[in-house]
Amino acid sequence: MSMSAMPLSALSPGQVGVVRGLAGGRGLVSRLAALGFVPDAEVTMVQNFGQGPLIVLVRDTRVALGRGEAAKVMIVRRGSSNGRGEC
Repeated sequence: MSMSAMPLSALSPGQVGVVRGLAGGRGLVSRLAALGFVPDAEVTMVQNFGQGPLIVLVRDTRVALGRGEAAKVMIVRRGSSNGRGEC
């Protein structure tokens, strides 16, 4: 099983990842951290249509991110077998 980091925008709905790092300038990194995207935070993809904004669940809060912002959040995918039958 590979543990290489990938952008948050690569997750499909229902998949879970863990934040490994943030890319971008000081302002964006600060904003993402304030929203809860900090190292080791668990993130669940709620909505990702492949274009336009996406919605993720981080720290029990739904957050909408633009695709460019989501590409700057580097995550490691967590196993999707969470016992809830999500696909």
